[in-house]
Amino acid sequence: MGVEQKAGNLGVVTTTLESVINWSRQYSMWPMLFGLACCAIEMMGAQASSYDMSRFGMELMRASPRQSDLMIVAGRVSRKMAPVLRRLYDQMPDPKWVVAMGDCASCGGVFNNYAILQGVDEIVPVDVYVSGCPPRPEALIHGLMTLHEKIKQEKLKDWA
Repeated sequence: MGVEQKAGNLGVVTTTLESVINWSRQYSMWPMLFGLACCAIEMMGAQASSYDMSRFGMELMRASPRQSDLMIVAGRVSRKMAPVLRRLYDQMPDPKWVVAMGDCASCGGVFNNYAILQGVDEIVPVDVYVSGCPPRPEALIHGLMTLHEKIKQEKLKDWA
């Protein structure tokens, strides 16, 4: 059933510019590869054919920050890697979002020492936390759906 049958003979579909932009941002995210540990294997599994993140508009995992608008930090972040992560985040175009995948990225996990960050939110603002050690691909997809809901609620006045 197409739009013509649903709208009748009106021939006009109305919506707001805000909802069209949010819809396009929501379904055209390009995540950046930033796998640091065992969570990266689960992130790759979520992209593979069994779970297929491409059905949500995430067809490509980009290696360049200038072509990405979503950073999935999968795994533990060392203090030595922290400036690199921040530089990559700064090179991403606006709007940009961050998902902290796994306990290590969220709160340091089992690595409670001076060399590992106790949460990636010390360096970059995190939009969604995905828990687990390592989280299953279903958990990552649920986190991405949560991010989609957050993007859907964005207002035009917040973009400036």
